[in-house]
Amino acid sequence: MMPDCGKTFTSWRDDAAGAWHDYTHHAFVEGLRDGSLPRKAFLHYLVQDYVFLVHFSRAWSLAVVKSESMEEMRVCAGTVDALVNHEMALHIKICAEAGIDEQALYTASEETANLAYTRYVMDAGLQGDFLDMMAALAPCVMGYGEIGKRLAGSKADDTPYADWIETYAGDEYQDVCTTVGTMIDSAVANRIGTLADSPRAKALQARFTKATELEVGFWQMGLDGA
Repeated sequence: MMPDCGKTFTSWRDDAAGAWHDYTHHAFVEGLRDGSLPRKAFLHYLVQDYVFLVHFSRAWSLAVVKSESMEEMRVCAGTVDALVNHEMALHIKICAEAGIDEQALYTASEETANLAYTRYVMDAGLQGDFLDMMAALAPCVMGYGEIGKRLAGSKADDTPYADWIETYAGDEYQDVCTTVGTMIDSAVANRIGTLADSPRAKALQARFTKATELEVGFWQMGLDGA
């Protein structure tokens, strides 16, 4: 059962159904599930994802600045903490076991697909407001939660990627998805009322859909690394 990530996210996901399926069922994802993903592709992805998370953390920090309530600030600041002090630790641990130290991760050259996605998210925050940021950030947060939960229930017993899957299927990460989804619903209600009746609905949907498409490109970048 997928986590309840709120009405706004559900609406965005449903309206981006094609891109969302391509993202959450990408060949890279299925390779994690059955263990067929080449180790080289996974490590290539992890290095690039570490670089991504550096910028993703910066974006969530900007969301703190864009916040209009203490609750929004708490959630956004908590997300930065989860990214910097917990999620990135998984990357460091796995890469260290493969002989890639943290300095190598931090100084890795950023690939085009990574650059496109991270700067798109940052631009959403710099150009737009808090809702623009949430529409651009939500696919990564919620998508990994959905992928982790689905793969945990169908993964091969011998997949070498069980730790990765369990990180995103675990209660701690699933709670992050629910908390962020609830916050997004409140942010929409406080700023524009009902999303469906707002003239901003189309633009926010476009941001979410584009970010989802960029997630597809990110998986493909990892797969191409093999």
